[in-house]
Amino acid sequence: MKRFIFTCGDINGIGPEICLKSINNLNKEKNKIIFICPSNIFLNTIEKLNLNFNYKICNLIDDKLIKEKNVLVLNIGTVKQKLGLPSKASGEISYKSIIKACELLKKKKADVLITAPISKYAWHLAGIKFTGHTSLISNIFNSENVLMSFISKKMKCALLTIHKPIKEIVKNITKEKLTDAIKLTYKSLITDFKINNPRIALLGLNPHAGEDGQLGEEEIKIIKPAMRELHNILLEGPFPSDGFFSNKDYKKYDFVIGMYHDQILIPFKLLNAKSGVNYTMGLPIIRTSPAHGTAFDIAEKYIADEKGILESFYLSKKILKNRAKSDDV
Repeated sequence: MKRFIFTCGDINGIGPEICLKSINNLNKEKNKIIFICPSNIFLNTIEKLNLNFNYKICNLIDDKLIKEKNVLVLNIGTVKQKLGLPSKASGEISYKSIIKACELLKKKKADVLITAPISKYAWHLAGIKFTGHTSLISNIFNSENVLMSFISKKMKCALLTIHKPIKEIVKNITKEKLTDAIKLTYKSLITDFKINNPRIALLGLNPHAGEDGQLGEEEIKIIKPAMRELHNILLEGPFPSDGFFSNKDYKKYDFVIGMYHDQILIPFKLLNAKSGVNYTMGLPIIRTSPAHGTAFDIAEKYIADEKGILESFYLSKKILKNRAKSDDV
């Protein structure tokens, strides 16, 4: 049976809550789950939610424990919780939970990683230099070519540049980076999603996709040359993003690649509310996460919707199954 790791995310946000709500549902399906969280946070949250499922809190994970229990809680210490406020302590714990999870994955103690939302500000307070899950986990696994993608039933898409300030976007868009992203997308769509001959749409960077060079030259100098180089892949574009989404052209394609964060995330989140999934393409492991944040504003109310992290679990399970089929071929 496959084993799934959930990390707690920022303990002052909704991470522990949505994880435990999800685990409560998934435990009924007898999935093998490892939840990485401070023991006091776990116990406090499960009491607040009035949940009742079998689990074992432990300080180490071994094969015997995994066989005995469907739900293991890996204790990473005790810490003071201040719901609703990012803190140095919450940043340290969310970071530690990811490090521990990756250690278990490297040791083959688990098969999949599902991460609850973290606070980049809390990481800053804790002196952590990484800008998020993607940069940290890709560094741990020495994966240089990764892509932050967002998956739902309505649209599959990805960002060429991730958490870059607007003034730095242009210099981070190169032909090499774009061709690598397209190749990675193409491979993942076939292997992870079982889509043969996928159709991929590229968005332009500039207003009106540059208007033939009148409003910017990146489409002419970078995007179109990359498309010509990869003529064996079904690529179309570059499209002006406003018309592309207002005309619902995303429905015509298996995947959409955008040039920067808000160009993709605004339409994706409008379409999917709380059910979208963040999937990191290009890692040797499978890592998914809900496509929403820590929701500090509702953390004390215990009303968070766990749908995003449940969708993350089911997508990771599907990808795991698809990869196994590919290995058998």
